[in-house]
Amino acid sequence: MKFTELTLPEVLMQGIAAAGFTECTAIQEKTLPLALAGKDIAGQAQTGTGKTAAFLVTLFARLLRQEKRGDISHPRALILAPTRELVVQIEKDAQLLGGRCGFSIQAIYGGVDYMQQRSALREGADVVIGTPGRLIDYLKQKVYSLGKIEVLVIDEADRMFDMGFIADLRFILRRLPNYDLRQNMMFSATLNQRVMELAYEFMNLPEKVSVTPEQMTAEKVEQVLYHVSRKEKFPLLLGLLRRTGTLRTMIFVNTKREGEFLFDRLSANEIVCRVISGDVDQKKRLRILEDFKSGKLPVMIATDVASRGLHIEEVSHVINYDLPQDAEDYVHRIGRTARAGAEGIAISLADEDGAFYIEAIHDYIREKIPVEWADDELFIRNYKRTKPNLKKMESHPHGAAKKPAEGATRRSRPRKPHSGKGMAPAR
Repeated sequence: MKFTELTLPEVLMQGIAAAGFTECTAIQEKTLPLALAGKDIAGQAQTGTGKTAAFLVTLFARLLRQEKRGDISHPRALILAPTRELVVQIEKDAQLLGGRCGFSIQAIYGGVDYMQQRSALREGADVVIGTPGRLIDYLKQKVYSLGKIEVLVIDEADRMFDMGFIADLRFILRRLPNYDLRQNMMFSATLNQRVMELAYEFMNLPEKVSVTPEQMTAEKVEQVLYHVSRKEKFPLLLGLLRRTGTLRTMIFVNTKREGEFLFDRLSANEIVCRVISGDVDQKKRLRILEDFKSGKLPVMIATDVASRGLHIEEVSHVINYDLPQDAEDYVHRIGRTARAGAEGIAISLADEDGAFYIEAIHDYIREKIPVEWADDELFIRNYKRTKPNLKKMESHPHGAAKKPAEGATRRSRPRKPHSGKGMAPAR
């Protein structure tokens, strides 16, 4: 189906053309005819299949076709997302698709200027895109009202549950107009029982739409798995990066601490990279993402904060330095490559701990990841070592012990006797 077959307002078609869209993806083809007719939608689709455009096109078409109700300062549409990165991505897509529609679009999320967002929201916005926490903060201060919302979108609903946002989500939903006075759309990677219970509670007889194929992972992702010991992981990673090049590579780790350690080692070995995690300042995270998207930054190390919702074109490789503990996160991680019909490579390194997660991943994706055995030449043995960052270790709750005061002893047990030749070993 082509977008021209949907009889959309001309200004919206101009935005669609500016985005380079001509034909609908599978989720758009199934969703848009129902949504444009006013139906509520509960949609399931893989990451990178175009669901953001599906709900944005519906939202803009509806707002264009009906007059605004109530005070001009109150928002008409609300889009809820679980992470700041996803909010920023949706806002960017909304500005592109709806740029000619004349609507004010405002993103609300933590980690950036509090008063600036507060002022922008008070002045009025037609479309508000935000994370639950800060939206509730401003709502309790009566900076804005949800009483005139005409369109509600919940994106990555399953992630809302996983991240513990369900109480905040319900707080917001209970302050909206009745479900039959607004259009509701919910999108999720999985429409499990708890997601559907939320849909039936706050939506008006939603149409369930699913385009999840038999193959859980994107078709054009070439997957490979290396079994490697923990001490051999970094030499193998370095060899892979030097062999494949670092045009645009994402490396996933399970913890912030592992990411920082990997950053130090790669930087010491002349690999230009940066780390993003949930603890990194929001402005810094956005700057890193922009550098990565523009090609200035060839390698980005990330925790699962970046595994969902981010559309970054031409990511050539995704490397799971740590295999994810949640099998579903594997699909989202490797979904950062091979987007919009492109090809990509996903490499996973399974050490002694990661090997325990392989079976669950295979069961979830309903296929086995092809295993390759690395030749000795692929391991970089003569890499530069890095010394532990003592400041980071001392500040970490499980890091090194604090340096004792001057004159204090560090011995907690007697020294072992020694031969008297030279000094006793330092402890």
